[in-house]
Amino acid sequence: MDTVIGIPRPGKIIALHLNYPSRIAQRGRVPAYPSYFLKPASSMATSGSTIERPLGTELLAFEGEIALIIGRTTRRVTPDAGWAAVSEITAANDFGVYDLRLVDKGSNLRSKGADGFTPLGPTTIPAEGLDPTALRVRTWVNGELVQEDTTADLVFPFGQLVADLSQLLTLEAGDIILTGTPAGSSVVVPGDTVEVEVDAPTAPGSPTTGRLVTPVVEGSVPLAAFGAPPEVDDLQRAEAWGSRAAAGLGPDFELDEGLRADLASVGTATLSSQLRKRGYDDVSIDGVHTNQPGVHLIGRARTLRFIPFRPDLFAAHGGGFNAQKRAFDTLREGDVLVIEARGESGTGTVGDILGLRAQRLGAAGVVTDGGVRDYATVAALDIPTFSQGPHPAVLGRRHVPWDTDITIACGGAAVQPGDIIVGDDDGVLVIPPAIVREVVADSIQQEREERFIAKQVSDGASVDGLYPMNPEWKARYDNWQN
Repeated sequence: MDTVIGIPRPGKIIALHLNYPSRIAQRGRVPAYPSYFLKPASSMATSGSTIERPLGTELLAFEGEIALIIGRTTRRVTPDAGWAAVSEITAANDFGVYDLRLVDKGSNLRSKGADGFTPLGPTTIPAEGLDPTALRVRTWVNGELVQEDTTADLVFPFGQLVADLSQLLTLEAGDIILTGTPAGSSVVVPGDTVEVEVDAPTAPGSPTTGRLVTPVVEGSVPLAAFGAPPEVDDLQRAEAWGSRAAAGLGPDFELDEGLRADLASVGTATLSSQLRKRGYDDVSIDGVHTNQPGVHLIGRARTLRFIPFRPDLFAAHGGGFNAQKRAFDTLREGDVLVIEARGESGTGTVGDILGLRAQRLGAAGVVTDGGVRDYATVAALDIPTFSQGPHPAVLGRRHVPWDTDITIACGGAAVQPGDIIVGDDDGVLVIPPAIVREVVADSIQQEREERFIAKQVSDGASVDGLYPMNPEWKARYDNWQN
């Protein structure tokens, strides 16, 4: 039988659509149950094999994944017994061409089933003795780390996947299950090289698959006219690249200069009252204060999450180009980095170097419900930072940098990437993009009314019937503004 990475060619390659919370946050939909598609065994390739981007297409995307190799015939097992059916794991790359999704979206046969579109290897790791919740997958493009996540918080654990599939079909020795990709999947072009590695960094000996290497080349044969031709639109581009911004299409919500000016013209106190009228009573990031009094903060949210410090987790995630550094290093003009630090003020979550990097990239500011190192230097930057105040310690004292661009909790408020962040001396608010224009329009109207009321009070009027205005005062206000 043909073999790839030393195992027989499988009867089935089964791939999962969504599993990692970071990827689910990007897609904006949370699956209630696992869903799958099949890839042909002929799509398998070895490390070092090239992958062709079909001639005439533009959106070849990589997805670094952990592949499970089934070790025995398995039928109708429970989730508790599912992992025991796995004999080995290895690195996989679930390549796909978004240009070809139109006629087979869901089945993914043409878009993900081409020759060479499922590279595996270069070696396997025996599953026996491994903790399936302590594995890690990383992906590099041209030497730059672009994906990193662990199996600690999967929506569908590996045992559940095996059990679920085994209810209706027999899994056979050598069958392969691709278990989903984390955030960071994007487009590659001819000349790029993609590498994927799976390891168990906390297991004895830190076993690893080594790097699965796949150079990308341009195809030379056009697709025949009797099949569906490549077809792309901006939605496919945004999904392939990972976001509208990455695809060069601008942010999902356009925070234009006119809207910025309108937001800057009203206070957070007014915005808060308008949000409350719409049922949004928990959108203030509490406990944080600006380091630049009098400065307005307005921008789109990017997010970073810290988890509580633990030595082994910090050893695996705290060094190198970790989540904190990636978050700061990928900020774009107008972004506000919002940091979940669990209200822990006993250590710094941003310092002078990362603050300078945020400023250099054009970020609008930083909001953290933790502390700030190098407080005076950070306050002297051109961008404001809202925090619980200064603290000299580094993050390793209380935090492990964990993940980015996911829904987080900061200061008691839920924050999603792309939310509108507004801050001033009174505090910081999170405004859902879908309602920001109506909220700011009504806030402008409210402040106009309050200026009228303040003038009447200044002239000696009682607040009774004036604040809020009764019909008589409302008529006077209408005459005043006309």
